[in-house]
Order: sequence, then C-alpha cells, then structure tokens
Amino acid sequence: MIIGVLNGPNLNLLGTREPSIYGTASLSDILAGLVPVAESLGVELRDYQANGEGQLIDQLHAWRGVVSGVVVNAGAYTHTSLALRDALTATALPFVEVHLSNIHAREPERRHSMLASASLGMVCGFGAHGYEFALRGLIHTLRSRG
Repeated sequence: MIIGVLNGPNLNLLGTREPSIYGTASLSDILAGLVPVAESLGVELRDYQANGEGQLIDQLHAWRGVVSGVVVNAGAYTHTSLALRDALTATALPFVEVHLSNIHAREPERRHSMLASASLGMVCGFGAHGYEFALRGLIHTLRSRG
C-alpha cells in the first residue's frame, strides 16, 4: 500500500515559521519521523509539497491509481479552496486532513475547512504528532474497508 502525504503553502517554512503556533520541527523532520511509522505498518510513503494550488491539484491527479489514500495538510487552502476539495473528490482518493495547530481555536477565517466534509477525518492541534495520528487513522480505515 502506498500513501501520499500532501503539504500546501508555506509548510516548506516549518521550523522557522511562527514556531509558537506551528512548532520547531521542519517539514523534513516531520516526514522523516513518518518513515519508521509507515514501515512498521507495512506501507510506503510518497510526499509532495507545493505553494501553488494548481501544483497540489496536479499532484493529486498524478497520484490517482497510484496511492491508496492521502494525508493532507493544505495549509491556508484548507479554508479557501473548493478546487482542491474537488480534486480530492474527483480522484476518489480517501484522505485525512491534518493541521499542526487547532484551527477551531484560531481566527474565525481559519475555523472552517472546505475539505472536511469530504475527508475521512481531521486531526488538529497536536503539532507534528498529528501527522502520525492521521497516517495511522487513514491506514486503519483503509484496511478495515478491505
């Protein structure tokens, strides 16, 4: 089983970007921490990060028929992108949404997710550990569905 890990705008700046909100782990640190988890669960990871909405959509299209599901941190596109939601549903890729901060405890414009209604679930507020929770939840759900 192959799982995609899709990261949106500004997540390439993790580790230095507002560490009081997003923590001090870089995106590379987070992804490196997921590798042993994936190995222990018998899955392979493919990761991709882009700042452009179209690039993220193109990657989802490329993953169609390749990955079994996706862990998605769409960054600010979470709150604005119907196009990204449409790409997730059009490709029929099951996904779990993940956020480092608790989006429901933040500014009003960050409390709504355009993706949530199409996701299997959401993990938010647990920092870098949220990626592991999202990965484990996604794999468990995919396996229980057969």
